[in-house]
Amino acid sequence: MPCLRVLVVGPGPRGDGWAYVTAGCWAATEKDGHGLEFVMTAHVRDQRFIELMAMIAYYHCAGHQLDLEHSMPIGEPWVPGSTCDHLLISLPYLHGPDLEHCPVPGGHARILWTLPVTTAEIEFRRRHGHEALEQLFDAAGTDPLDPFRASVA
Repeated sequence: MPCLRVLVVGPGPRGDGWAYVTAGCWAATEKDGHGLEFVMTAHVRDQRFIELMAMIAYYHCAGHQLDLEHSMPIGEPWVPGSTCDHLLISLPYLHGPDLEHCPVPGGHARILWTLPVTTAEIEFRRRHGHEALEQLFDAAGTDPLDPFRASVA
């Protein structure tokens, strides 16, 4: 993906997390002016998250098109010592609804959140559905930026 970039945005007035945003997935996969980009949020600035975003972009653009409520195994912990080893594609709740739809020349990109989750949470989602898993996150008061959070499932 020669056009891929990962934008790194520092903490600001709405939150203390670092945002990592793909730029280039849209151009590689758009159909009729519509395509996806992805955002991940973490407590720290780290090359690891840039690499994960590149992995997501490659997976998505190489024929495994991701979309809302999809998931992707990452084959290892999100960060060393974390039980989160999958990424769940969700709405960008942390960033507000204005981030989800981004105009680009010739169309618009939908920006979806890549939320680190555990294998148990993915299995729960498969059995009970995406909405049921999100309700568990809400009920538990899950901090989605905590790589060492307990699994809700």
